Amino acid sequence: MTARIHGTCAPGFEGVREEFERNFTERGDLGASVAATVDGEFVVDLWGGEADKTGTRAWERDSLVNVYSTTKGMTALCAHLLADRGELDLDAPVARYWPEFAQEGKADIPVRWLLSHRSGVIAPREPMTSDDLYDWEKVCGALAAAPPWWKPGSAQGYHAVSYGYLVGEVVRRITGVSLGTFLRSEVTGPLGADVFVGTPESEHGRCANMARPLASDGPRGALGSAPPPAPPVSSIDDHPMAVVTLALQYLPVGNVNSAAYRSAEIPAANGHASARGLATVYAALGGGELLSPAALERLRTRQSEPDEPDLVLAAGTAWGEKWEWGLGYMLNLYGQAGPNPRAFGHGGAGGSYAFADPENRVSYAYVMNRMGGGTSGEDLRSVHLVGALYRSLR
Repeated sequence: MTARIHGTCAPGFEGVREEFERNFTERGDLGASVAATVDGEFVVDLWGGEADKTGTRAWERDSLVNVYSTTKGMTALCAHLLADRGELDLDAPVARYWPEFAQEGKADIPVRWLLSHRSGVIAPREPMTSDDLYDWEKVCGALAAAPPWWKPGSAQGYHAVSYGYLVGEVVRRITGVSLGTFLRSEVTGPLGADVFVGTPESEHGRCANMARPLASDGPRGALGSAPPPAPPVSSIDDHPMAVVTLALQYLPVGNVNSAAYRSAEIPAANGHASARGLATVYAALGGGELLSPAALERLRTRQSEPDEPDLVLAAGTAWGEKWEWGLGYMLNLYGQAGPNPRAFGHGGAGGSYAFADPENRVSYAYVMNRMGGGTSGEDLRSVHLVGALYRSLR
């Protein structure tokens, strides 16, 4: 596919534009945007393609799109803001702030285990419907009543959907407002950043529609293809993909292009953002505008053991079983955030990715509506953009 590319690149950063164009001509992009800052100033701000697969709406400078788990970086930021202000103790039991959470042996689970995917609370024990997903009280009640799926603290396993409700409810109990409201009032609103968790209906007209991955008749295509669905399970011993199934089947996502989904607050999965908006937040985060130096170091400190497998992600990704988590952020284990091992951020299913590199004073974000392999290592769209960005810096 060819696409007209809009926007600007600072002198020396033309290589990012070239790779962005190749994402359309060689790697299957439909609509997308990429943005990067150095010292808080935009050096890349590009967009192009189509906002839906019908080709009737162009991707605009202010287009928003569902970024799936890239949302988790924004959710974690809310918790770190409260911790930096002394309102949240990351080592305190979750039950200090959310007493109902103490049920079923969860009384001593600290807040940091929610942020680092170590609580074992990846899903309730009774499957929920897509409609249930929009009922905050119902989901949080089910999670509070559920026993962990493994001994808390003994292993890490990606809390794909439950993460947002767990961290979000702690934020709500402390602040009295929803996570999306807190994020907007304390971070994205003051920064003028187009990032929403719970997108107002007035902004739905800017939202691009997500599209399925490109099909491949033979070997895996440039964007990969989804694995076959796993059978229903009730125990992590039932099937090799059981932990993935539990995390996604028991808390389903629903129709991601619907108004109901866009308006809901699902803080692990349904943030709607522009690349410029995400890069703005990460520039402020990495640049010390939002958190103290101590808080910035804390959030990117490894919480997993060396070579510890992730019980969920190891079951279905090309990068294998090794994943390293900070407090709510992916650490730069595979260089997906450039050459600095201290860079941190978060990616999402389908391919979106955003990060901060404080040492190089860089922030970056890429968002798109053509689903690919995401952070599994099979989708190279963002990888090529990041590579071009750092070549330009050198």
